[in-house]
Amino acid sequence: MNDGNSPLTNEWWLPRHPRSARRARAYLRVLADVWRLQDEVTETAVLILSELTANACVHARVPRGRHVRTRCLLFAGRLRIEVADASELMPEPRAAGPDDEGGRGLALVAALADDWGTYPRPYGIGKVVWFELALESASSRHRIGTRFLERSVM
Repeated sequence: MNDGNSPLTNEWWLPRHPRSARRARAYLRVLADVWRLQDEVTETAVLILSELTANACVHARVPRGRHVRTRCLLFAGRLRIEVADASELMPEPRAAGPDDEGGRGLALVAALADDWGTYPRPYGIGKVVWFELALESASSRHRIGTRFLERSVM
């Protein structure tokens, strides 16, 4: 039983496959329901997690058989989500031109998350990309994320 002071945690491992972003979204929606997260926070977290999972599956140049790990923590009024892969290459935001098909993912993360960053995995190969969202009241960034999702689904 959680005493309210200890963080709630959950994690899962997914294969490096294009369908893994969809699975990560589904897992997070179930977890958000169990943790009773606000809809706006959930939609924003799902959007950012989808981007980070897709990046880990598509851009990480690692040997076959490596997986992507997602860890979710709920603590002190914040949701923190970490996506780890076996690639040593740290992601860097870049300026995408109007005709570029990619290059906007980390800009999206920076715009929607309350905080985010990367670090090398301390006891293993690869890196972790993480983001945090505040849970108290839904900020305009979270509502923007929800509107973005609504437009992209239709």
